[in-house]
Amino acid sequence: MFAVHLMAFYFSKLKEDQIKKVDRFLYHMRLSDETLVDIMTRFQAEMEKGLGKDTNPTASVKMLPTFVRAIPDGSENGEFLSLDLGGSKFRVLKVQVSQEGKQNVQMESQFYPTPNEIIRGNGTELFDYVADCLADFMKTKDLTQKKLPLGFTFSFPCRQTKLEEGFLLSWTKKFKARGVQDTDVVGRLAKAMKKHKDLDVDILALVNDTVGTMMTCAYDDPSCEVGVIIGTGTNACYMEDMSNIDLVEGDEGRMCINTEWGAFGDDGALEDIRTEFDRELDLGSLNPGKQLFEKMVSGLYMGELVRLILLKMAKVGLLFGGAKSSALHTKGKIETQHVAAMEKYKEGLANTREILVNLGLDPSESDCIAVQHVCTIVSFRSANLCAAALAAILTRLRENKKLARLRTTVGMDGTVYKIHPQYPKRLHKVVRRLVPNCDVRFLLSESGSTKGAAMVTAVACRVQAQRKQIDKVLALFQLTREQLVGVRDKMRTELEYGLKKETHALATVKMLPTYVYGMPDGTEKGKFLALDLGGTNFRVLLVKIRSGRRSVRMYNKIFAIPLEIMQGTGEELFDHIVQCIADFLDYMGLKGARLPLGFTFSFPCRQTCIDKGTLVGWTKGFKATDCEGEDVVDMLREAIKRRNEFDLDIVAIVNDTVGTMMTCGYEDPNCEIGLIAGTGSNVCYMEEMRNIELVEGDEGRMCINTEWGGFGDNGCLDDICTQYDKEVDEGSLNSGKQRYEKMTSGMYLGEIVRQILIDLTRQGLLFRGQISERLRTRGIFETKFLSQIESDRLALLQVRRILQQLGLDSTCEDSIVVKEVCGAVSRRAAQLCGAGMAAIVEKRRQDQGLEHFKVTVGVDGTLYKLHPHFSRILQETVRELAPRCDVTFMLSEDGSGKGAALITAVAKRLQQQRKEN
Repeated sequence: MFAVHLMAFYFSKLKEDQIKKVDRFLYHMRLSDETLVDIMTRFQAEMEKGLGKDTNPTASVKMLPTFVRAIPDGSENGEFLSLDLGGSKFRVLKVQVSQEGKQNVQMESQFYPTPNEIIRGNGTELFDYVADCLADFMKTKDLTQKKLPLGFTFSFPCRQTKLEEGFLLSWTKKFKARGVQDTDVVGRLAKAMKKHKDLDVDILALVNDTVGTMMTCAYDDPSCEVGVIIGTGTNACYMEDMSNIDLVEGDEGRMCINTEWGAFGDDGALEDIRTEFDRELDLGSLNPGKQLFEKMVSGLYMGELVRLILLKMAKVGLLFGGAKSSALHTKGKIETQHVAAMEKYKEGLANTREILVNLGLDPSESDCIAVQHVCTIVSFRSANLCAAALAAILTRLRENKKLARLRTTVGMDGTVYKIHPQYPKRLHKVVRRLVPNCDVRFLLSESGSTKGAAMVTAVACRVQAQRKQIDKVLALFQLTREQLVGVRDKMRTELEYGLKKETHALATVKMLPTYVYGMPDGTEKGKFLALDLGGTNFRVLLVKIRSGRRSVRMYNKIFAIPLEIMQGTGEELFDHIVQCIADFLDYMGLKGARLPLGFTFSFPCRQTCIDKGTLVGWTKGFKATDCEGEDVVDMLREAIKRRNEFDLDIVAIVNDTVGTMMTCGYEDPNCEIGLIAGTGSNVCYMEEMRNIELVEGDEGRMCINTEWGGFGDNGCLDDICTQYDKEVDEGSLNSGKQRYEKMTSGMYLGEIVRQILIDLTRQGLLFRGQISERLRTRGIFETKFLSQIESDRLALLQVRRILQQLGLDSTCEDSIVVKEVCGAVSRRAAQLCGAGMAAIVEKRRQDQGLEHFKVTVGVDGTLYKLHPHFSRILQETVRELAPRCDVTFMLSEDGSGKGAALITAVAKRLQQQRKEN
């Protein structure tokens, strides 16, 4: 028993001594965590360099865009062909993808050899051989009568300009076919396929094997967004934000980047960790100075590194008693499979002896232990280096998503990863140590990158078909110049109808006289009270105007108008308004003061003088009863009497559009048009009295409140009205009314978007075909969300967050589509608004008989102010449709409340002048 213990002690001591001996000899191959973090930082810098337009040409890590923009979503189906060229064998595959209630993939494949004379011969012969193999496969599988899409896995660095085109940058591994570099490999294959008359195949995608691996795994796990191959060669790909890829136009969504990390270090970035054995191996390779990271990591070189180390150790007398064999001197005699066999847990030592004996050596027990440890150091360094580069990618993904903790899946493939007994465990352990804030699942690609190429092709087919359907919907909102000219001309006709006595009753654009005859001239002064009612908020203002210096000071308070008041009785609404006025007067210490008051009332009113206004009809969600057809000024006076606490001099009732014009006119005498583009939409302008048949007198001008929101109520816009506009109209409080407003204003744009999203989801083009309860809810899409989603500064991730706030669980691709829908709807709104404005400025130009007309438009409204593109598109449309008008748009900073006070001040001034006369 003692003898057994003695032997065990001797053996463990021997093993320990041999391990120390090898450790000392290969000291530079042992990488500390500190060194790995440093390598990780270097790789991050290389990634950044490869993604930059200016730095990419000199970057060793090329970060090649693949034009793969989406991963499988499970809805793919159909029959696809796939080719895989890049390893020791060439493979042709037929993949049947179907849903059948659950994802299902069936594959039939055939391997073909890749003889040295083919892969190192002439490029034309190589592609002819690939086409011959494909033709043979299709004939064998009885597929010659079918037209099938094909994905081409080509495991070499290519610069792609689109999904189905790629120019070979350089051969790697053992391939060296002449005349292929810098040519489009898809074009070369298509040309070779044309020689077979019975082949009818569309090459839809060129795919790197790493991308294929990621796509294969993503079909089973949608969280997969990284692909890594550690086999004959090594490489990685991952999904990068488009906004970070300088080499490709567009900022929306993500694209898979083929890092080509095998070339990491080609610029000298890894010189401090390369050893004499790495340099010797590189000098003896087919591509000296290239793919230096790959030569430290991948299966093609791992066995050769071990051979060079063993040969050196034997030469210095540290192994085999200094004896060497001709086999040990022969390049390629130790392969990666031998390294894997020597590192097996139990039979490793026995395997080591057998392999060394086959190399013509006579190893001792201690030699076998030392050789096994050499293999461990070489393969462990490979796993460490891979882990550092992968940790850099995972960190980038986490930072792109702005997450404290990333949860993701990495698709893995390659012979080293698959056959080496310790490799996966080592790699996983080091990755998790280097990025403790990432929860990483490693998923082995069972079917390899060939299935992945078929998946890329299937996704491309799906995306293509979906894109057509989405574009068909978006096209409904794209207005041609002819259509916009038509809108401008119809609006002009309606303006004329509204001004004429005989056609006014039938006109959809009501052209209501406001009895505002003049603009501020700077002499106005005094204290004025202003009310502003037009949305869910009601404002009361005290406005102090000092003459001469054009100085206006304002004090205001905002009060809510609850829904039950908006849609209750008229008496309740006006009592609520008076309560708010009383609260404000108390707040300002003005309870007993009798002040002139201007009432901004943002609803269509028919006026007979400046302080009388009969409500034509409610808009913007108001439905208070017993108001339509009544004079709202009288209703306000009655409510003040009922309260019996104060008396006010109601001088003017003002539309918010008129208030906006007056506010801007106070600053710019050239302002004679007011535009509101907010919850609702409306325009007013100064019209020649001679054109206003509803009011007596031909001298001077009067402001006309167009109430253009009703444009189209007679069906004149039906040719550009979509099914979504009709659905919004039918679901509104005033069906059939305010058709133009419903296509242009903030209250309805979000609802149009919601209707489109529901339709696209029903078609299976969004949100995985699931219509959530939130999406069924009217009004969830407010204008502010459109403005946020369309912001150029907003990353897609933030768009997803906004959609999540709305209870819509979106993918990256969903977010892109939602953003496009919002853009199409708001662009059309701005263009329609611009076409209407063009009609008004052209009318003013012609009325004054001017060749060229210069005018300022005062603007207010949340849509114009907050939407990132609305104002620009509106202005561009006006310029295009009214080229002889020089239109300046001036933002009204203080809103229509100040305008109401100014109108009151102007009315008081004109009253005074009349008295004096």
